[in-house]
Amino acid sequence: MSDNTEIIYGKNAVTEAVRAESPIDVIYIAKDARFFAEMASLARENGIIYKSLEHPTLSSMCGTEKNGGVAARIAAAQYCTVDDILAIAEEKGEPPFIIICDEIEDPHNLGAIIRTAEAAGAHGVIIPKRRSASVNSTVFKTSAGAAAWIKIARVTNLSDTIKYLKEQNIWIYGAEADGTPVTEVDLYGACALVIGSEGYGLGKRVRESCDAAVSLPMFGKVNSLNASVSAGILMYEYVRAREKRERK
Repeated sequence: MSDNTEIIYGKNAVTEAVRAESPIDVIYIAKDARFFAEMASLARENGIIYKSLEHPTLSSMCGTEKNGGVAARIAAAQYCTVDDILAIAEEKGEPPFIIICDEIEDPHNLGAIIRTAEAAGAHGVIIPKRRSASVNSTVFKTSAGAAAWIKIARVTNLSDTIKYLKEQNIWIYGAEADGTPVTEVDLYGACALVIGSEGYGLGKRVRESCDAAVSLPMFGKVNSLNASVSAGILMYEYVRAREKRERK
């Protein structure tokens, strides 16, 4: 592979990348894959070159045997700008709904957050350039292909980005253990949810930049949740509030 390409793998991830018209160079299919004919047909219908490989060769290429029997060589992640995300919301005639990831270093967590964000109707995800997982093959696979559909911006400074979003009349909520219970907060409207890192939560400057901090009520003996789980619950609290308002 060149420095400008990435291998993604898994039937769902590759299929969604094709559907989203992502720049795919070639699809690799294991000769013994039970859906060989289906994936070969998908490649032909979309004018994409495909090659059949022995499963061990495919596993070596992917760096794992858990590749689902199919992989694709795709152009490295094409990040957008924050304004691109805002433009999507404007085109849809909706208040911006954005997810900001503050130093989420685990690619599985980032992929899961992206997957939920796309499902919940978020207009985009923002990640920092430093101390954060990038949108690599693991993120793409974990997102089940959602990374091909949702806009993802990679910024130099999250605090400056949050300041810019606030200038666009977007309310910024940071997820913190000592925040106001989300059940007592109305998340409706132009909103950005900031999810902190797995071990340390929100950085000091990022937290200070938020308009408010929200938390999830905890009733058990464990006092914290996985970052992607917390993000998912908060996103659907926003969806619930939006749907409730729109029914009135």
